[in-house]
Amino acid sequence: MKNTSVKSIRALSRGLEVLQLIQVSEAMTLHDLHRVSGIPKASLLRILKTLMEEGVIWQRIVDDAYVASYSLSELASRIDRETRLVEIASPVLERLSEEVKWPSILAVPRLTHLEVKETNAPRAYFHHIPLGPIGFQINYLRSATGRAYLAYCEQPKREAILDRLRRSGRKGDALAHSEEAVARILDETRARGFGLRDHDFGGHFDEGRAGVDDGRDSIGVAIRVGASVPGAINITWAKRALNRATAAETLAERTMAAAREIAERLAETPKNFTG
Repeated sequence: MKNTSVKSIRALSRGLEVLQLIQVSEAMTLHDLHRVSGIPKASLLRILKTLMEEGVIWQRIVDDAYVASYSLSELASRIDRETRLVEIASPVLERLSEEVKWPSILAVPRLTHLEVKETNAPRAYFHHIPLGPIGFQINYLRSATGRAYLAYCEQPKREAILDRLRRSGRKGDALAHSEEAVARILDETRARGFGLRDHDFGGHFDEGRAGVDDGRDSIGVAIRVGASVPGAINITWAKRALNRATAAETLAERTMAAAREIAERLAETPKNFTG
């Protein structure tokens, strides 16, 4: 931060200090926290109440000690796994863009969409096709990348995603209401080994090509580490430059090879990438 005249928030600083103490010590009583931090007990009680209301700590019955929430540990673990995934995938995607010239993204699953975590678009020869940005939401059932992920992810996760999509109410999730259509899409994706966009999908989460058409097409490939699928990659091209059949013939195998390379490198690490 360049503007050093901006004042920090003392209450936030104290709250983070207390949370860190609890995380490092695994469990601390009010007396322990007061002794170690020097923060008055009245202030500590307000901080602890706030942290409990936010769901990041809880109080144990047996000794009234405060413990970091499992959900907080899970969030930290997920962030750690995704950071490692991006670290491994980034150079692979860079080489992919050098070879095929068209841009790609790396996306990870959320309950209602895939989220872009990395893209080689700035390095691709055809850099005029911007992808992303980081955090961009990708439709599960209409996009090539979403279809690839759903086709190969673990069944319990797939069922949880489809259940949420059926209850979402979003126009872009309407396909989820047709079990027959979903089964057909996933079967066709598995038979090919990669996902293709819905013909009416023009890049917008909810609107069809009649409303929004980015003039592109894509191939999506799941990153498969054993039974786990921590994410998916794609490759995107301009429809005016390549028709789908030609693109599938020239780009699909290289994209699948990149996904396999990422998966193999993930499998070699000691970390858990069950996602």
